[in-house]
Amino acid sequence: MKSKQSIWILTAVGLMVAVAGAIVYIFYQKKQFEELVLQSELYKEELADEYNELSIQYEGYKLQINNDSLAAKLETEQLKVQRLQEELRTVKATDAKRISELKKELETLRTIMRGYVVQIDSLDRLNKQLEKEKQQVTVKYREATQTVSQLTQEKEQLIETVQIASKLDASNISVTGRTDKNKQTDKLKRMDQLEVQFTINKNITAEPGEKTVYIRIQKPDDEVLVKNPGDVFSYENKNINYSAKRAFEYTGEELRMSVYWKIEEFLLPGNYRVDIFADGNLIGRKSFKLDK
Repeated sequence: MKSKQSIWILTAVGLMVAVAGAIVYIFYQKKQFEELVLQSELYKEELADEYNELSIQYEGYKLQINNDSLAAKLETEQLKVQRLQEELRTVKATDAKRISELKKELETLRTIMRGYVVQIDSLDRLNKQLEKEKQQVTVKYREATQTVSQLTQEKEQLIETVQIASKLDASNISVTGRTDKNKQTDKLKRMDQLEVQFTINKNITAEPGEKTVYIRIQKPDDEVLVKNPGDVFSYENKNINYSAKRAFEYTGEELRMSVYWKIEEFLLPGNYRVDIFADGNLIGRKSFKLDK
């Protein structure tokens, strides 16, 4: 009997030791599992941060470039990152296999990103080169414009100089009163006509050919003597009256000539003036006095 009791006691003790060992083992395994879950959660958070960082990088590069095609590709890749990021958020920490797959997906997306970074850098260098070339072209264009403007100004100055040089000039201007018998007189009451004499000076730069000279005789009250209100010529973009005109052939050599005004109106004594025009220019002026 004592022998059987001892056996039962030993058996019970053995079972208790076994149960205690099992409890300790289960507790240890549970603790290890909890630690693994905790580590997995931390890993998920780190992985989520990496996905978020990658998404932000895509967003930054999209804002940086001006290439629509490349921007669309970056947008597509960013959407992939955001989709996997959302999946990572919902996957269980115990699903180590899927988390590992998502880690591999992240590396793949990073590799793709590096390829796009190379393209972006290449485009950036190209844009900088194009901008540099654009600036160089702009500078050259401005220089060319300034050169053309300067040449145009020099041409205009040259034309103006030539025009001034080729302008006819009248000198030795005199106004003489003449009777009806063509005799010279100083008496206004005996004058039948006025003779305006002048010299067209020599000018080899003036264009030769047939020309017309116009004279305007102004009375003391500044009124111009005219025979017909329709007797006008162009001067400084206006039509003005003339008193008399004469056509002549100009060869570039000095030419002495006279133009006459027949007195058919009452003239008061006083200070008069005669202006001489040719080729649309005022080429001479002379004041004179008529006495009674």
